[in-house]
Amino acid sequence: MFSITAVHAHCDIPCKIYDPAVAQIAALSVVRLMDIIAELADDPDKDSTAQLARLVAQKEVHAAQVKHEITTIWGDYFKQPQIEKFPDIHEITHQIMQAASKCKQGIARRDGIILVEQLNRFSEIFWHSKDIVTHRVFAPYPPALEVVHPYLKDA
Repeated sequence: MFSITAVHAHCDIPCKIYDPAVAQIAALSVVRLMDIIAELADDPDKDSTAQLARLVAQKEVHAAQVKHEITTIWGDYFKQPQIEKFPDIHEITHQIMQAASKCKQGIARRDGIILVEQLNRFSEIFWHSKDIVTHRVFAPYPPALEVVHPYLKDA
């Protein structure tokens, strides 16, 4: 009946399932990978060329994932009512894009921290736009940074 060869999306169907958590995990992974790269540099006796290449490649993947997840939420979820209520969402999204790019370009941990902080701002706005209260918690795994989560009283 249909001759569809391939379909790729998330999602352009109004499923209303959006969550910045995937981007937050990716950003935490960027920082963790930066930490592991720094640890490699501290061991001059170890031949770590192959491991360094893999770590850098994964850091790139996770930074790109941050950009993809946030642009999807920004482009598909945020409509005029949310933009009117939170007019700085465009600037915050742009700052996240720049921070993720900077993380791809280098290995400075501070750049990763900035990315996580900006994602926290984005996450607060996202959840507050849905009238959901947020709170900050420390991730239970390295790098154990503070992240914004929705407060779910039944969870």
